[in-house]
Amino acid sequence: MHKIAVIGTGYVGLVGGAGLADFGNEVTCVDQIQEKIDRLKLGEIPFYEPGLSEVVTRNVKEGRLSFTTDLGAAIRDNDVIFIAVGTPEGEGGAVDLAQVDAVARDIGKHMTGYRVIVQKSTVPVGTARRVSKIIRDSQRGSFEFDAVSNPEFLREGSAVEDFMRPDRVVVGADTEKAMEVLRSIYAPLYLNRTPIVETSPESAELIKYASNAFLATKISFINEIANLCERVGADVQVVSYAMGLDNRIGPKFLHAGAGYGGSCFPKDTKALVRIAEAAGSEARIVDAAVRVNREQKARMVDKVVDAAGGSVSGKTIGLLGLSFKPNTDDMRYAASIVLVEGLLERGARVRAFDPVAAANAREIMPGIEYVDDRYDAADGAHVLVIITEWNEFRQLDFDRLREIMAEPVIVDLRNIYEPRDVEAHGFRHVGVGRGRT
Repeated sequence: MHKIAVIGTGYVGLVGGAGLADFGNEVTCVDQIQEKIDRLKLGEIPFYEPGLSEVVTRNVKEGRLSFTTDLGAAIRDNDVIFIAVGTPEGEGGAVDLAQVDAVARDIGKHMTGYRVIVQKSTVPVGTARRVSKIIRDSQRGSFEFDAVSNPEFLREGSAVEDFMRPDRVVVGADTEKAMEVLRSIYAPLYLNRTPIVETSPESAELIKYASNAFLATKISFINEIANLCERVGADVQVVSYAMGLDNRIGPKFLHAGAGYGGSCFPKDTKALVRIAEAAGSEARIVDAAVRVNREQKARMVDKVVDAAGGSVSGKTIGLLGLSFKPNTDDMRYAASIVLVEGLLERGARVRAFDPVAAANAREIMPGIEYVDDRYDAADGAHVLVIITEWNEFRQLDFDRLREIMAEPVIVDLRNIYEPRDVEAHGFRHVGVGRGRT
């Protein structure tokens, strides 16, 4: 059992802190916002993530998980410090490391003995060295420490499962002493035969970016194939299925749609391009994936306008889903943002429903109507757009929709329906890459 401080109670910090406590460690989660800490002490989770509330509640009750704003005490009283603060996109796509630097300075000021400093946030290659220098320069005494890179690979909507049963754990450390500490922390995963990749900090930092960039590239690739399918009369669903049967390719992330979003892929792909430039190299494939994704989102606006007969001015467009993916309330870089902006610019009235993301969406898209039911979104709509593949949208009552919609048009931006099934109910179905001769 280790005494661990997790600095930052955002997505990575809270999921990671709760998971580490569930492994049997004594974990203190730290945040500078008192209101946030007070809410966490009451069991209120600041974002939607299935299963997280139960893990937090269980470990608080059993005394393994606590919350505080006292950063100094957390650094003094714990032997392992996880840094899980935000690393937002900075100028030109570069990573803003201001919060990481500030935490490193505080660690240096407050440490009183050997500490293992674990970088959990996604950061550019070389950040572990940077953190080490800042800590050394900020120390008030002379204390040993090790800076370790341990990137997270959590998927929003399934983060608890990902932490408890990961595909792999990556640890980048320079010393055997630090590596042994991380082995001990992740010892419960050895029972599941989880691969533990032990490497240098630089390799660990790059593994995170390379992984996300590759997955984002797969998405952009299949979206380009989808656009080609529409022109030549092919069906991307069949094309991607057949591609995925090749074990060298695999079926995951070959689903055509409105483009990727969220907190990782958009930011990390642009950051990798900048990291390559700074190193005197190029990431041309990743740069192309970024451009394709941006264009794909804009293309979806044109798709809806075309489905509405060439103009949406004065027409009602219903949206099903707003979050960038199902099972999360995260609106960061969501395709719905680009779609709504484009439709409003063209004079449309937009009515939207999302099971959990409406509150977050209101803050960034105040100019649309939010409703409490999927059929309310469709009522009087000239086009109904499925933009997030929540499960409750997979079993729509098309006979009911036919009665309440102004025009029977479905734009299925996630290809969750077969065109012929929808058309059998008297609708026009418009998908992504569903070309048919």
